[in-house]
Amino acid sequence: MTMQQALAQVRREFDEGVFAQTLARRVAVRSVSGPNADEAVLQSYYTDILEPELAQLGFTCRRIENPAPGGSPFLLAERIESPDALTVLTYGHGDVVPGYDDQWDAGLGPWEMVLRDDAWYGRGVADNKGQHGVNLSALRAVLNARGGKLGYNVKALFELGEERSSPGLRAVCAEQREALSADLFLASDGPRVSAAQPTLFLGSRGGVVFELSCRLREGALHSGNWGGIMKNPAVILANAIGTLVDGRGRVQVKGLLPEGIPASVREALGALQVDSERLGRKIDMDWGEPGLSPAERLLGWNTIEVLTLAAGNPAKPVNAIPPEASAYLQLRFVVGTDWQNVETLVRQHLDAAGYPEVMVRVVRGSPATRLDPAHPWVRWAKDAIAAVTGEAPAVNPNLGGTVPNDAFSDILGLPTVWVPHSYPGCKQHAANEHLPRSIVRQGLDMMVSVFWHLGEPEAQAVAKAARR
Repeated sequence: MTMQQALAQVRREFDEGVFAQTLARRVAVRSVSGPNADEAVLQSYYTDILEPELAQLGFTCRRIENPAPGGSPFLLAERIESPDALTVLTYGHGDVVPGYDDQWDAGLGPWEMVLRDDAWYGRGVADNKGQHGVNLSALRAVLNARGGKLGYNVKALFELGEERSSPGLRAVCAEQREALSADLFLASDGPRVSAAQPTLFLGSRGGVVFELSCRLREGALHSGNWGGIMKNPAVILANAIGTLVDGRGRVQVKGLLPEGIPASVREALGALQVDSERLGRKIDMDWGEPGLSPAERLLGWNTIEVLTLAAGNPAKPVNAIPPEASAYLQLRFVVGTDWQNVETLVRQHLDAAGYPEVMVRVVRGSPATRLDPAHPWVRWAKDAIAAVTGEAPAVNPNLGGTVPNDAFSDILGLPTVWVPHSYPGCKQHAANEHLPRSIVRQGLDMMVSVFWHLGEPEAQAVAKAARR
């Protein structure tokens, strides 16, 4: 009964194509969520894929109705060996974005997995079917190697709405707080910092989308007859945006910035390899907050991005002053930002800057979360991964994008550790989504070690200390 037995099993299954066959079955389920989603197909991912697999692992499964109107049900699977044992909560989502079938390269498509250039192509291979597939395969190998007993409890929550902002997830976590109680949240989603660097991330930046609009009159005005004596909404809006974020990408509103970067976060970011070579695309070194490293600008600071900017008819410009202009902007932010008051802060800033004509409306927002990189569970996870890779993984304090981490960290109050099995270039929301086999191979090893070490005394000690 050794970890080497579990490693031998996942490596054998990988080499013999067992993992690939299972992943191909996952990909073939067209579980697209969003408007006009086929609920029967979505739920078939539970019925045909997850529930049989989880039952073989000794889980008891039940569906939880979604309190959000039109939301798909959740799947809660529990494997309880002792009510007093260490308990881990994991998570995954079976829904995917649309296939965009006609946009894939020749010979590729979203619903039939293809191996090309040592990577698997298909919708969901990276987001998120391949990732939770890695974890379930590793868990099965550890369970077999330990003779059918893990030495701890596992709860698994799955949803079919992550790609539409997880409707109902937070309400379900609040309502099912006792059923979802655990010592540690451990899951996989999102990308590594780079393909070659195993990574932990501990939360995610938050995001607020807000609209700026300037509507001055009904109908356009001839630019020759009225230019110079009538205000141009597009000019006003463009200059107003420039007071929020300057021409080098620097946020100009103090209230929309964090106080600073905590020492433990700065130390973790200092070890991340964020550069053009590893990201596979040349980054702009003269963009963003001055004095910060690329990792700090990307993951430790706030940004304002202009998502859309519209005035007149871009497809057919005419000699007219447009009557209105609008833009959608997004604030990406880290813990410590007053994100719930964005509308007020932007309104006050624009008034002070002389742009009372520009209206502000917050469209949606989600909080930032971040477990302290110095937390004992982070140190434990680094050691568990280093035990099989030979070196500690990089620690990303928070993903640059967004995952529903707040449901687990804020509502359930759990320490959150994510072990991603993807990379930034995987094209998870576009055509040609793919997952390199090298990442899967290493991910299987890493998760075997993680699940194995959860049954060892060190993990039990961390859980016991946290309960005091």
